[in-house]
Amino acid sequence: MSDPNVPPQSLTPDPPTTKSAAKKEAKRLEKEAKLAAKSAKTAAAAEKKPKAEKAKKDEAAEAPFVNLTPKGEKKDLSQPMASGYNPIAVESAWYDWWLAQGFFKPESTDKFYPLKEGEKRDVFVIPAPPPNVTGSLHIGHGLTVAIQDSLIRWNRMLGRETLFAPGFDHAGISTQSVVEKRLYKSSGKTRHDLGREPFVETVKEWKDEYQAKITNQLHRLGGSYDWDRVAFTMDDKLSRAVIETFCKLHEDGIIYRANRLVNWCVKLNTTLSNLEVEQKQLTGRTLLNVPGYDAKEKFEFGVITSFAYQIDGSDERIIVATTRPETMLGDTAIAVHPDDPRYKHLHGKFAVHPFLSRRIPIVTDSIAVDMEFGTGAVKITPAHDPNDYDVGVRHNLEFVNILNDDGTFNANAGELFNGMKRFHARVEVVKLLKERGLFVETKDNPMQIPLCSKSGDVIEPVLKPQWWVNCKPLAEEAIKRTRAGELLITPKQSENEWYRWLEGIQDWCISRQLWWGHRCPAYFVRIEGLDQDWNDGKNWVVGRTREEAQQRAEVFAAGRNFTLEQDEDVLDTWFSSGLWPFSIMGWPENTPDLQRYYPATVLETGWDILFFWVARMVFLGIKLTGKMPFKEVYCHAMIRDAHGRKMSKSLGNVIDPIDVIQGLPLEDLHAKLREGNLDEKEITKAIAGQKKDFPKGIPQCGTDALRFALCAYSGGGRDINLEILRVEGYRKFCNKIFNATKFAMLKLDQSFVPEPSAKPTGRESLVEKWILHKLNVAAAEINTQLAERNFMLATTAAYNFWLYELCDVYIEAMKPMTDESASLATRKSAQETLYTCLDYGLRLLHPFMPFVTEELWQRLPRRPNDSTPSIMVSAFPVYDNAFAFDDADKSFDLVFSALKAGRSLAASYNLQTDIQLFFHIQTDEEAALFESQLRTIVSLTKGCKSAKVVRDLSEIPAGCGGAVVTATVAVHTLVRGLVDLDVEIAKCEKKLDLARLTLQKVIKTEAQPDYEETVPANVRLANEEKRKTLEAEVSTLELSREMFSKLK
Repeated sequence: MSDPNVPPQSLTPDPPTTKSAAKKEAKRLEKEAKLAAKSAKTAAAAEKKPKAEKAKKDEAAEAPFVNLTPKGEKKDLSQPMASGYNPIAVESAWYDWWLAQGFFKPESTDKFYPLKEGEKRDVFVIPAPPPNVTGSLHIGHGLTVAIQDSLIRWNRMLGRETLFAPGFDHAGISTQSVVEKRLYKSSGKTRHDLGREPFVETVKEWKDEYQAKITNQLHRLGGSYDWDRVAFTMDDKLSRAVIETFCKLHEDGIIYRANRLVNWCVKLNTTLSNLEVEQKQLTGRTLLNVPGYDAKEKFEFGVITSFAYQIDGSDERIIVATTRPETMLGDTAIAVHPDDPRYKHLHGKFAVHPFLSRRIPIVTDSIAVDMEFGTGAVKITPAHDPNDYDVGVRHNLEFVNILNDDGTFNANAGELFNGMKRFHARVEVVKLLKERGLFVETKDNPMQIPLCSKSGDVIEPVLKPQWWVNCKPLAEEAIKRTRAGELLITPKQSENEWYRWLEGIQDWCISRQLWWGHRCPAYFVRIEGLDQDWNDGKNWVVGRTREEAQQRAEVFAAGRNFTLEQDEDVLDTWFSSGLWPFSIMGWPENTPDLQRYYPATVLETGWDILFFWVARMVFLGIKLTGKMPFKEVYCHAMIRDAHGRKMSKSLGNVIDPIDVIQGLPLEDLHAKLREGNLDEKEITKAIAGQKKDFPKGIPQCGTDALRFALCAYSGGGRDINLEILRVEGYRKFCNKIFNATKFAMLKLDQSFVPEPSAKPTGRESLVEKWILHKLNVAAAEINTQLAERNFMLATTAAYNFWLYELCDVYIEAMKPMTDESASLATRKSAQETLYTCLDYGLRLLHPFMPFVTEELWQRLPRRPNDSTPSIMVSAFPVYDNAFAFDDADKSFDLVFSALKAGRSLAASYNLQTDIQLFFHIQTDEEAALFESQLRTIVSLTKGCKSAKVVRDLSEIPAGCGGAVVTATVAVHTLVRGLVDLDVEIAKCEKKLDLARLTLQKVIKTEAQPDYEETVPANVRLANEEKRKTLEAEVSTLELSREMFSKLK
């Protein structure tokens, strides 16, 4: 079945394996070729009649692209370039060819980047964060791929042995939850109706389907993963690593069993770690819906309820307060401060529970009670509150669990409440307290309520016997090694958070009450005739195999009869993904991959899972391998929508990167909402959001534009407010590159063969030296910024070189150098420079834009003896002294500044044609420079009729407006008869006033006492240059004013 996220034209057939299949494939290609030819013929006919058949022409122009390249074969580029940039056409076929050629494999490095004698090859490894198999990738994953693959491609082109290791995470809670929802929605059945094994098989089917979809998305995004090394957290190799880890940590005393308070999600029926709980801030009384209740029901939060307990054997009452009135059914004490005079007479006495036959002791506790807060008396529910738990341990109180796993109350809550749902019980408790005269008051109470990050349910603290990881010794070692420089964390803000969290580390509950995941390799040894505590870890054994567990149980039982019962729980997903960097390399076996590619070089991920995942990898990596699992952690920003909101399916702002690549009409965006598990109310809300954000749907942008945009957003900030219009803007940049290369190819005639070396000869013209220097500067900047992980500045350097230097300047300036009047030597030199800029310029872009750069680079001729098959295995440009032309750069920058001033001057007078420019130059050297560049100036100034260098102001014709470039260079343009003279004189007067005022300030500064002694030389030099420029500006403005006055 084809993936609905992929258009038919993007799918390429598998290569034929039999003669009959080959014939069918040939017929298919022939048929598609005929269709394509027919479309082309229709388009050509339409072009002949543009006015009469405009509709037909548009229809032909929008004919869908058909990929005729057999899967894995190289695209045929023998035909002329298309009339315009079509990302779907450009991006077709290349990925399959790269894959077939083995370019993604680290082993291919030696073939394309041979080492010199004595050299040692560096290794660069990124273990790709495994996406969850819960569903398709979203735009956040697109950011991850864009950044990681840019680093991989850059390092590969630098000749490093690169491994981009792909994989997938089983995502226990999330995947089980989404499959359960889908199962109930489609069949009305629950997982319990199916049973454990059939349900797990159902989840596996889901996993296979979505792993295939995600794989296709990663292909479309251009990720150069080594797919022969793909891993899944529940495959045999990684499952073995999980079992080994659990057993090893248990044997070392790091994993232990304890009956402690956990975060219980009623909706998902499982334990959660603290990191999986979100805190919702309330400012006061708030009515909220709760999952599992009727949508019309709302319950009160954000209030504190005060009520009284009757003192046993007395008429006296003691008032307590709580934000969770229903928990009073589990109260087993009331705590007061030992020094509080109000309650000293109650020490050691009891209160009577109003609904249960339970006497509640009054205990003294200086830790839990603040005499100044409230009444100074605190109700204690040790089995349902973390603070109360500690009080219960200190005073050896009874721990009474009142909650069933499904959120109903059990028999411990009393006959009246047994079987009642927890928030119904909240309402009923308050009602009964009022009836019995024990209710005091309810007040607004700003507070946080804990919510499950997966289901949105209100978390309940409950006592559960679970497996725990003692994190403190692991965290201490992680802190020590990070401070020692073994791990670099960027940006700096993330490093600060890292230390803060590790220093306050708590133990990690790794048990989960699920069916989908790694089942705990722990076994309860039930000895015949012995009353044993299920909660006590002493009655449990662990085993890498059932046989090992059996042997250990036999030793424990010491000859007594026993049975083994494996724990029904599975392990936290983060436990298995915490092994990712080394389990995917074959650990616990000492494999060649583990020796070569571990530790990894960079772990790139979002700052929001620094503790969920990164910390656990560091803990387990150090403990199990003795090494930091990676040398660097780079935390990218969180993608939000254009309004700064978090991506949410119910808001309709979650974006599939494939939709940005190929575009999607608004109606289809709406339709995709119904593919998920949203209810009708959420779908309606999401549709409204989509209409607002994407009124015309999502435009087709292509992979290259998307990747470039996501990298361009990444400058070290915490959040990215993604605007699709900006991505579309980079599609136009792709179009610019495509058209510029197409035009440039016309300048490289068919007989052109580039020189064997790209090194400049030194005989190049000024503008050639300038563009080669700018190319060198761009190469240096991109390498520097990628090394510093500033993708924003790296993409800016590439963008500026292509758009503002190569396209806007050199390609325009070289036109007269390649026309028929130019000498052969001039033409050849200009072509060589153009070729080098295209070749190296495409390479500089390739890490960010892999497809369009490959397409265009393959059309360039190769240098003699260069057999490099693909741009992705070509050498990445680096700074080269041979390309450094500092003097030429400064000289042409001066010329370019002057011509830009001329353009602005002409524009200010609204001159568009017959522009005449006069450059007043005061030095011989600069005059010679400008004389040599007059043809270039005319080429680069649209509508320019002529340009002339003058040495004396008298040579400037009457009726010119002027502008100063430097103290020795000014530009004038003839505007006589084209302007309102009074207006121009007034403009000159206004500019003169400002220039004179600024000049006087500089003169005053330079006239200060001790100026020469107290002001640094560089500042004095800058002031002198500023003064000279202002003096020249005043002279020029006075001249313009005088000219305009004489014309009146």
